[in-house]
Formats: sequence, structure tokens, C-alpha cells
Amino acid sequence: VQLQASGGGLEQAGDSPKLSCRASARIFSSAVMAWFRQGPGKAREFVARTRWSRTSTYYAGSVKDRFTISRDTAKNTVYLEMNNLKPEDTGVYYCARGVQWSEQPGEYQHWGQGTQVTVSS
Repeated sequence: VQLQASGGGLEQAGDSPKLSCRASARIFSSAVMAWFRQGPGKAREFVARTRWSRTSTYYAGSVKDRFTISRDTAKNTVYLEMNNLKPEDTGVYYCARGVQWSEQPGEYQHWGQGTQVTVSS
């Protein structure tokens, strides 16, 4: 399955963009979908994850209460609503699919190409 992320761009601090990640094929019910990001000169870090079959989510502490992950099973799409953006949210945002309820990048087998989010102060 291929994952296509979109929705990034140049944002202002405080903006509330929404990223999308569409899968090219049906996502099986046991999948875990996640968003990661990689800032300039930084390692890839976990942002949020959700189970595909039910509403169960988990967030990194740095984005909890600001970002919301959701999915539309009919559209094979997972979203990341980002509220109150900060300059430190700048990075390339990747969606990923795995089967483990994990925040480790190595546990995810399929990755999108990434979408750049740049937040200016």
C-alpha cells in the first residue's frame, strides 16, 4: 500500500492546518496509523497514532491537547489537525502504517513521502 501525505506548507504561529494521508488500498482493521515528524537536524519523532478499527489514540507530550489524529475508514484516510502551531512544530511530517501500538519508527512498515510544515513566528 502507498501512503500519500498532503496539506503542509508555510504557516504562521497559531495557525491550525490539517494534514491528510490517503492510502492507495484498503487499510486492514488491525492496522495502526501514525504521524511522525522530522525537524531540521533532528531525528524522526513520534507525533500521534490511532488504531484503524476503533477510536483509540495516543499523542506525544509536545503535541497533546493541540493536535488531533482522526481517520475516515471509508476514504482510507488519516488526518492530523494541528492547532496553535509553534515554530518548534516545523518539520517534515510523515504518515505511517504498522501493526504494533508503538511510537518507534522501526515498528512501522509503510511510510508516506512526507509533507513539509514550516512555522514562522
